[in-house]
Amino acid sequence: MPSARVDRDAVVAWDLQLDGRRRFDVRFTVILDPALGLITWVHFAPPIGDGLRKSYHRLLRWNDEFPFVKFSLAEDGRPTLSSEIPLRILDRDEVGVALARSLAICDALLEESAGWLWIGGRIPDRAGRLGRNPELLERYATRLPELLGS
Repeated sequence: MPSARVDRDAVVAWDLQLDGRRRFDVRFTVILDPALGLITWVHFAPPIGDGLRKSYHRLLRWNDEFPFVKFSLAEDGRPTLSSEIPLRILDRDEVGVALARSLAICDALLEESAGWLWIGGRIPDRAGRLGRNPELLERYATRLPELLGS
């Protein structure tokens, strides 16, 4: 369920908070430009303060390792993860695959990104926590077997 919606000049943006299987509370902004298509934008981590060179190298490596998504840095130094869906193929399932792919990548990179996400890089205990959207991941698992194991 979107937490906020913004409309500006026919472009609509929604803020979402979704859970992966391992990483919870992943913040997304989904932007629809009816003339171009849709972008999913993950707020991957808070602003980076480690000298940037090492982190930038990591983002470039991940761009090579994960097709169909792009890692970059926002103006404030936050790492972001985005997917673009052109208007000609935009439908519910393409949006679902993009969201599920992004969540699966957040899960896959949990340990490697822990230092950006939590003080001391210590991953919080997830014991007993259930994700709020497991049906999203299950629905698209067959389209993302390399990430979701189906």
